[in-house]
Amino acid sequence: MQTIDTHRDFAVDAARIWAFLEDFGNIEAWWPAGGPVAIREVVLEGEGIGMIRHIHNHGMPAPVSEQLDFIDPASRTLRLSIVGQRPAGLLRYQATGRLTEQGPGQCRLSYHSEFDAEPGREDEAWGFLSGAYELMFDGLDQAARRG
Repeated sequence: MQTIDTHRDFAVDAARIWAFLEDFGNIEAWWPAGGPVAIREVVLEGEGIGMIRHIHNHGMPAPVSEQLDFIDPASRTLRLSIVGQRPAGLLRYQATGRLTEQGPGQCRLSYHSEFDAEPGREDEAWGFLSGAYELMFDGLDQAARRG
């Protein structure tokens, strides 16, 4: 098992970022429209805990299917896993995101993930996930600033 711990500080209230994360099925509201991993379509399956967002990206043969495993608005925490056909040699993936106030108009999104990858593809998986986190952070920052 490998882990990645990362975070990003935002110059907006935590409630603004949480509103995007809490609306799990609406990733298109904040994911960057351009760039290396642009969303073509999102298909939702189910509602609430256990729901899956099948994210079809341009240039990728299969969707990235993320399942909402846990969400707690009081602590602004959510946990998700990638299910079904996984990209970049991932065999197992689960991540927990937690949003905390850092002062007036300031917050931090911390992300902890655990994953297993096919032998020999660990670096590919690490690179894929690290790139996805950067896109996530950038998209949330841009969306929060748009209003």
